[in-house]
Formats: sequence, C-alpha cells, structure tokens
Amino acid sequence: MEKIYSAEKSTCKLAKAGPETIQFLLNYSRSLRPVRYKKLVFESNMN
Repeated sequence: MEKIYSAEKSTCKLAKAGPETIQFLLNYSRSLRPVRYKKLVFESNMN
C-alpha cells in the first residue's frame, strides 16, 4: 500500500483553447439566465 501512495504523480497537461472556443464559451455563459421560483433556481438558455 505504501508504494501506491508514495509514488510521485505525473503532472497533467493543460489544454490549449483557440480564440473561437473561448468566444463560444463566453457567448454561451452570457446567454444563461437564472430563473427563481420559490426556493428553486433554474438556468435557461436564451438562444
């Protein structure tokens, strides 16, 4: 067991996103609108 947890973990690689992907994600997050009903919150996409 000790060998499993003491082994050095490899670092993860960061994904590189292009400008189109970033713009898409920003536009999508802007289109989400929270709708509150009593104690519940719903997210709706305004596209």
